[in-house]
Amino acid sequence: MTIKVALAGAGAFGIKHLDGIKNIDGVEVISLISRDLAKTQEVADKYGIQHVSTDLNDALAIQEVDAVILCTPTQMHAEQSIACLKAGKHVQVEIPLADSLKGAQEVVATQKDKGLVAMCGHTRRFNPSHQYVHQKVQAGEFNIQQMDVQTYFFRRTNTNALGQARSWTDHLLWHHAAHTVDLFAYQAGSPIVKANAIQGPIHPVLGIAMDMSIQLKAENGAICTLSLSFNNDGPLGTYFRYIGDTATYLARYDDLYNGKDEKIDVSHVDVSMNGIELQDREFFAAIQEGREPNSSVGRVLACYEVLHGLEQQLNG
Repeated sequence: MTIKVALAGAGAFGIKHLDGIKNIDGVEVISLISRDLAKTQEVADKYGIQHVSTDLNDALAIQEVDAVILCTPTQMHAEQSIACLKAGKHVQVEIPLADSLKGAQEVVATQKDKGLVAMCGHTRRFNPSHQYVHQKVQAGEFNIQQMDVQTYFFRRTNTNALGQARSWTDHLLWHHAAHTVDLFAYQAGSPIVKANAIQGPIHPVLGIAMDMSIQLKAENGAICTLSLSFNNDGPLGTYFRYIGDTATYLARYDDLYNGKDEKIDVSHVDVSMNGIELQDREFFAAIQEGREPNSSVGRVLACYEVLHGLEQQLNG
C-alpha cells in the first residue's frame, strides 16, 4: 500500500524532504502547501505533485492523504500538528515540536488521544555520524564524558538556509538548542537533571538574542557545553565533539571524524547517508508497522521541558 503524503512548506527544508522521499519506495507526495502559490506550483511541477494550495486545511480535507510532513514556521508547528492529528492524519513536524512547553504538551496529549504516529524531526538522532556514536554507547564501547557543541550561523538579517528572506524569526533556544538538548540526553542515555543558560544582547530589529551559552548535566554525570550564535561570519553549521572514556569523535552533520581529524567511514551505518531521508524512512516505517517512532512527540517532550526551564532562567 502506498502512503500518500501532503507536505506543508516548500522552502529549503521542504525541498530536502522531497529529495529524500524520492528514494523511498511506497511513498507518494500528492499535495504541496505553502504560502506563495506561484513558488509552490513551481516546486510541485518539478516533483510531479498534483495538488497545490496555500491552505493546509485543503490538504487535510483530501481523504487519500495518510500523512503530513510539516516544514512550516516554528510558531505554527504545535497548532498545525494538532490539526493534522484531529483530521486523522499521521504527522511528522520539523524541529522544534513547539515554541512553548504548553504547545508541546498539547501535541503529545492529542497524539495519545488519537493513537496516530506523531514524530518530530530531531534529525541528529538519524544522521549516520550520530548513529555510529549511539551504537558504540549501546554496545558499552564508549561512554560520553562531555559533549562540546557549537551552533554557528550568520543571520543578522532574517534569512533561511538558502539565504532567502524569511517571513518569520528563527530562534536559537527553541529551534537550534533543541537539536543538542535532545541529542545529549539521547546519546548519554540519561535524563538531563541540570541546565543553565546565559544570552547576549537582544537584537534591536529581530527582537531575539543573537548569542547564547548553555550548560547541561545528565543524571549519569555526563556534561554538555553548547555555544550558539547568529553573529558568526563562518564557518557555518553545527559541530559536535564527543569526549568519551575510549575515544573522541567529531560529528559534522552526516560525517564523522576521530580526535585526530581522520574521517571515519559511516556509510555502513544505515541504508543512506542522508539524515533527512533516514528520518523520513523511520516515519513511514512506524506508520506501516503500527509502532512508536524514534523521536516520537512523546519521546522528545523532555527536551522541551528543559528548554522551558532555560527560557524561564533567561527571562528571569
